Amino acid sequence: MSSTDFPFFAISSDHQDLRHAVRAVCADKIAPNAAAVDESGEFPQASYDALRAGDFHAPHIPQEYGGAGADALATCIVIEEVARVCASSSLIPGVNKLGTLPLILAGSDELKQKYLPPVAAGDAMFSYGLSEREAGSDTAAMKTRAVRDGDDWILNGQKSWITNAGVSTYYTVLAVTDPGGRRGRNVSAFVVEDGDEGFSWGEKERKLGIKGSPTRELYFENVRIAGDRMIGAPGAGLALALRTLDHTRVTIGAQALGIAQGALDHAVAYMKERTQFGKHLSEFQGLQFMVADMAMEIEAARQLVYAAAARSERDDPDLAFFGSAAKCFASDVAMKVTTDAVQLLGGSGYVRDHPVERMMRDAKITQIYEGTNQIQRIVMARQIFS
Repeated sequence: MSSTDFPFFAISSDHQDLRHAVRAVCADKIAPNAAAVDESGEFPQASYDALRAGDFHAPHIPQEYGGAGADALATCIVIEEVARVCASSSLIPGVNKLGTLPLILAGSDELKQKYLPPVAAGDAMFSYGLSEREAGSDTAAMKTRAVRDGDDWILNGQKSWITNAGVSTYYTVLAVTDPGGRRGRNVSAFVVEDGDEGFSWGEKERKLGIKGSPTRELYFENVRIAGDRMIGAPGAGLALALRTLDHTRVTIGAQALGIAQGALDHAVAYMKERTQFGKHLSEFQGLQFMVADMAMEIEAARQLVYAAAARSERDDPDLAFFGSAAKCFASDVAMKVTTDAVQLLGGSGYVRDHPVERMMRDAKITQIYEGTNQIQRIVMARQIFS
């Protein structure tokens, strides 16, 4: 990566119109239910219906498969705006992209024609199965196996931490297909359907945040997968999985950005109303400095996320660096900003009458999933020294 490289991006009038449209849907249909979704831990069906009505549930799917054909920056704007009011709901477009992107990158025409149109139409959702109990950051250590049986494959094993499991109809699943092969080059990707015999999922995890997005384990007991449901070439699955994450980490950055912006918006509104010692909180210089830092850090994160989105759209060779940087920086900012927002509200920030405590809990996962921020720093360092 050259120090002279610059990640150009441009916000068009179409992007601005999209933001206004998504923000209106969020204000009317998603924000009013966000607290209840967090309390109940139930999937936000009302959010899904609203996003589907606006064609915001999977905006990245190309038009040739019935999708909106949104570019990477437009998809990030959708996720950012939804996360601004409800992080759980933002995982609807986010995970649909994560699950389908392997097909878009490497799937056969037949696979794309079969699985992308139902997601584009809102008739199905698509999740992603990579991590296992003992194979989180060390993805190549996975134990799930797929054994060839004639033209089919027999799948056995489990996957952990699968977002929207039990709600999604389709799943991209990674499995070892050549146990004696070279580590990392012996994994293949498959599409698994929720009706496949022997496929099931566990109970919902009890989580700190994003409670409205179900997280479950997947279980495979002699699941027969037709050979034409392999995504890409045999043995190329892990490389495809990591390439997918290069792109989708940008959307986690967008989610973190939205959470941070939502927390700042609420804190500023509160400070304009709340009085102490005869003055509004917004008039205290010490608190003004906190808010200035929060806004500055959010804007820096926004620039990096949008720059990474432009790299993703072009599939630039240094996307791995920019995707990891956007995810890492924006999620660290989100954790700091939401924590500061709670502080600015004082005792009110610590109770569920205000959304900032939920936003703080939701922000934490953005530092962990799709690769911890420690892993992101490893990815960035490798590209710098390559």
